[in-house]
Amino acid sequence: MHRRTLLKGAAVSLIAAPALGQDWRASTLRFIPQANLSSLDPIWTTATVTNNHGYYVFDTLYAVDMNFKPQPQMAEGHEVLDGGKRWRFKLREGLKFHDGSPVRSADCIASIKRWSQRDPFGQLVGKVTESWQAIDDRTFEVKLTRPFTLLLEALGKADTPAFIMPERLAQTEATRQVSEVVGSGPYKFVAPEFNSGSRVVYEKFDGYVPRSDAPSRGAGAKVANFQRIEWHIMPDPATAASAIMRGEMDWWERPPADLQPLLARNRDIVREVTDSSGRIAIMRLNHLQAPFNNVKVRQAVRMAVAQEDYMRASQGDDPTAWKVCRSLWPHGTPYYSGEQEDLMPQSIAKAKEALKASGYAGEKVVIINPTDFPDIGPLGQVSADILGKIGMNIDLAETDWGTVIQRRGSREPVDKGGWSIFHTTGPAPGWGNPALSLLVRGQGARGWFGWYESAKAEALADEWLFAPDEAGQKKAAVELGRLALEDVATVPLGQFTLKTAYRKTLTGMLPGSAPYPWGLKRT
Repeated sequence: MHRRTLLKGAAVSLIAAPALGQDWRASTLRFIPQANLSSLDPIWTTATVTNNHGYYVFDTLYAVDMNFKPQPQMAEGHEVLDGGKRWRFKLREGLKFHDGSPVRSADCIASIKRWSQRDPFGQLVGKVTESWQAIDDRTFEVKLTRPFTLLLEALGKADTPAFIMPERLAQTEATRQVSEVVGSGPYKFVAPEFNSGSRVVYEKFDGYVPRSDAPSRGAGAKVANFQRIEWHIMPDPATAASAIMRGEMDWWERPPADLQPLLARNRDIVREVTDSSGRIAIMRLNHLQAPFNNVKVRQAVRMAVAQEDYMRASQGDDPTAWKVCRSLWPHGTPYYSGEQEDLMPQSIAKAKEALKASGYAGEKVVIINPTDFPDIGPLGQVSADILGKIGMNIDLAETDWGTVIQRRGSREPVDKGGWSIFHTTGPAPGWGNPALSLLVRGQGARGWFGWYESAKAEALADEWLFAPDEAGQKKAAVELGRLALEDVATVPLGQFTLKTAYRKTLTGMLPGSAPYPWGLKRT
């Protein structure tokens, strides 16, 4: 990782910081997000920053608590009928969208249908759904072809849940982004003040009625104590560090490892791990285009990966902040079953030999990589280095993260704007079982970027889903994780934890896998 000096950051901060009065502190929270918000539709993309934005604006029927148990959120409750083949839901009274219209059953049905076309867990719901029906404006039901006991976990999962939006927006094709941002969550998106790459603004939605139970992850009361929240995009970490230490900003979501010691010396700043389960770093290969439509070439890449190099580059030299995880089931999740050293020997020599035998013909390998995302940018730089060493023709295409997000959707060859490799990270619990994980599913064209296709992988996911007991589930999941690593659906690069940083005057910080804005106050 490139080291930066505080002096440089301070100089930039003095130039770039807006004129500040004292009245903004009473009602405004200033937040530095992990990356630029380039996409506003949390159903269209899996980008974590867009998912975080989704929690401000939208709400969900159910949400999982800190124990990952689903709790009613927009729903008042539900009934399970016909031996589990029919579920009836009832909405809470008084739910409104930000445009003033009531939340209706039709809105929920359209939103869930759209979500189920994009999300892996949602696609499993879609496979067993016979029909949706609105009974009245607050009551609706789904008929299933077979019992699906994990329906509530699907609708309210912590990452990319079934966010509810107005029917007119939810009818947008799942392959296109919605044209407006209208939800029913605790904060409204202020479109006139949105400037991608610079600022995102949210205002408290006075029509939101929080639940009465205590907040826990995405569940419970979502009380908005700030009238206004501003996201300030600061791609240079030194600038961000200067801003929070000077009191210009309240909260920095993800300070990089090399600046953590500096922040630790400031008595006005609190640093803490808000999600102890951590995150996984991964490399994703494009299975549709050469050279990675050849499994033997993919396997050579997998063999070359030395996770320690990736973790030191992106997370620093402190080994307590990261660990090796040569498995597609992260540490701490139910199906982690040990390191797969035989598949990931971390050997340049073995990878060279495998690449030579693979039939690789020198095709260009384009790594799309962000320059403005400290957790991800170094991963692409390490890959460019090690894959060059084993004999690949590497083109490191470095841009901003928003461009990476847009480009990774292309299925064209690299000479027509396509790509070969991208890197990202995700919360370990969010990739912890076959229904949740994008990393192991073999859905092909209907799946996640990279488009790994495997009928066997999908059969194992179904086997896990409908297994009669935990032993059967574990057997299917372990086999699926091994298969996906053998096929190189995804290459794991290590597991790490993050420390967020905020001014000590901020209280009510909630643990979880997203930077939740509710419950926060300034003392």
